[in-house]
Amino acid sequence: MSVRAATKAPVAAKGAPARLRVTEIFLSLQGEARDTGWPTVFIRLTGCPLRCVWCDTVYAFKGGTLLSEEEVLDRVAGFAVPRVCVTGGEPLAQKGVLELLTHLADRGFLVSLETSGALPIEEVDPRVTRVVDLKAPGSGEMARNRYENLACLARHDQVKCVIADRGDYEWARSMLDRYELARRVEVLFSPVTGALAPRELAEWILADHLPVRFQLQLHQVLWGGEAGR
Repeated sequence: MSVRAATKAPVAAKGAPARLRVTEIFLSLQGEARDTGWPTVFIRLTGCPLRCVWCDTVYAFKGGTLLSEEEVLDRVAGFAVPRVCVTGGEPLAQKGVLELLTHLADRGFLVSLETSGALPIEEVDPRVTRVVDLKAPGSGEMARNRYENLACLARHDQVKCVIADRGDYEWARSMLDRYELARRVEVLFSPVTGALAPRELAEWILADHLPVRFQLQLHQVLWGGEAGR
């Protein structure tokens, strides 16, 4: 069961350290990517410049609470688990996130970053696992893909394609070939919940012998995508 962080906003002080706008900090099971199933602290930052058709975190677009980095770090430490995922919204839209990622890694956490792929990832601390979306046509935001990010990927990073239909699948296949992604990183294909039957995507992958990892969102299976899980 998830634990949601308190949301009282501190009063800003003149000359105070930079703050982050946070929608929620909570403990749950990682629902996707390499660490699926592991207890993980999620730091969900507020705001996103994209508007994907199938987005399931619209509530993180606005609002949030201003917290200092130290407050965020203290709350994370309070859960006493080693894995931390910084997500959004789009976390890289906030300037302070790069320092937060570094300081989480400095404290010994196993850190992952979930990003839309629309903003530069080069300056993210190399100890952080970057899970980078490639927006397929069905997302409505394909034009926002920053393909330069693909050249920056390290072996421990991951690329995720969320697929709504056969057209998205064929597009994702073309990206796999064009950028030789499977040779360089782990690639994840996920069906859009309610739009594409998981079995159908699984059968396409098997029929084409694609070197990708099929995944379902565990939190959708367990909690139906309920916020704060």
